[in-house]
Amino acid sequence: MVRVTAIMICAVLAGCQGVPGEGPMASAINADSGRSGAEIGRLNAAVFEVVDVDGRSARLVSDYVSTALKRRFGFGGGGAGRAVIGVGDQLKVTIFEAGADGLFSTSESKQTNLDVVVQPDGTAAIPYVGSVRFVGKTLEEARQAILAALASKAVEPDVIVSSLNTPSRSVTVSGAVGKSSQIPLNLTGEQITDVIAKAGGPVAQPYESYVTLVRGRRTGTALLKSIIDNPSENIYVQPGDQVFVTRDPRTFTLLGAIKGNSRVEFGSNDLNLLEAVALGGGGNDNTVDAEGYFLFRYEEPDVVLGLVGQQRLDALLRKGMQPNKDGRYPIVYRFNMRNPDSLVVGQTFPVKSRDVIYASRHMSVDFTKFLGIVGAPIGIASQGASAAYNIQRFSN
Repeated sequence: MVRVTAIMICAVLAGCQGVPGEGPMASAINADSGRSGAEIGRLNAAVFEVVDVDGRSARLVSDYVSTALKRRFGFGGGGAGRAVIGVGDQLKVTIFEAGADGLFSTSESKQTNLDVVVQPDGTAAIPYVGSVRFVGKTLEEARQAILAALASKAVEPDVIVSSLNTPSRSVTVSGAVGKSSQIPLNLTGEQITDVIAKAGGPVAQPYESYVTLVRGRRTGTALLKSIIDNPSENIYVQPGDQVFVTRDPRTFTLLGAIKGNSRVEFGSNDLNLLEAVALGGGGNDNTVDAEGYFLFRYEEPDVVLGLVGQQRLDALLRKGMQPNKDGRYPIVYRFNMRNPDSLVVGQTFPVKSRDVIYASRHMSVDFTKFLGIVGAPIGIASQGASAAYNIQRFSN
C-alpha cells in the first residue's frame, strides 16, 4: 500500500505540472487584465484591459468612424486650395490689340498667340515685355501683370492666359489601380476618389483596398471603403501629392477551442463577431468555454477612452500600457455566449482587420487530461503488480 500510495503521489505531481494546454484559460486572461508586468511576475508583459461586449460597448465600437486622413491632414486636406502657376507649366498667352498696325496685330488679324513654358526661375519671356514672373500667380493675376506691362506699348491691349499643360499641378497615383499615372489637377480641386478614378479605379474591392497619401513628410493611410463611407475622409489632394493604392485583403485569426484554427479573409464589406466565429466552424462543443470568447485588438484611443473613462485609462498608462506604432491601445473584448442577448449584441459588434478571436477551453478539459495522465501510470503499476503476483503464484 505504501508503494502504491507513493506511485499515486508521484503521478499526481507529474499530472499537475504536465497537463498540456491550448492557450490561456479564461481565468488567466481575466486575472491579468489591468495588471502591470511586475504584478503578474513578467516584467515585459503587455498591459491590457478586458472589456465586456455588451450593448453599450458594441454601439460605441460600431458607431466610431475612422478619421485617419482628416486627423493627419486637416479637414478637407487643406481644401481645394488656390490654383497657381508653377515651374514647367505650359501656357497659352493671347494678346489682342484694337489697332491694325500695333505690336501684335495686323490688318488681317488683331491677335497673337504665344506658347510659353515657365522656367526654373519662375519666369517666362513675353515679347516687348521681357521676363514676366508667373510662379505663384493665378491665371488672372498673370493676365493682369502682362496687361499692365503692355498698357503703354500696345494699342488698347487685352490679354487671355490659359493653361495647356500643368505638370506642377499634378498628383501621382500608383499601385493597385487600373493604370498608374500622373493626374493633372483641374482648377476647382480634386479629391482622393477623383484622382483614383482617373487612374482607372482600384483593381480590388474597396473593402480590401488601402489608400496611402504622402504629402511632404506626412503620411496617412485609410481603407478605401472608409473614405467612401465617410465623406470627410475624402480629402482634397494637393499638387505634388503621391497616392498609393494597395490591395490588402482584410483578415482575422481564429484560435483556441474552435473547430478550425486559421487565418480567415473577410470576403465582404463588413463582418460581425458571430459571423467571424461561424467562419471557423463555431466553437468545439466538447472543449469550448461558452463564457470565454475573447477578441484581441489594438483599439483607437477615442474608443478606449469611451470604454474605460479617463481615470481608468490614466491608471493603465501608469501601469505600463503602451500604444502600437499607430497610437492604438491593447484591448481584449470578452464575449459571453451564455447570455441570452449575446446573439443580438454579437451581430452589432464589428470585426476589424488583424483581429484575433480566441475561444478558451473549459476547465473540465484540463481536468480530464489530468485524470488521463494520472491514470496511465497507476494502470501500468496495477498491471505490473498483477503480473508479478501471477508469476509468483505460478512459481509456487
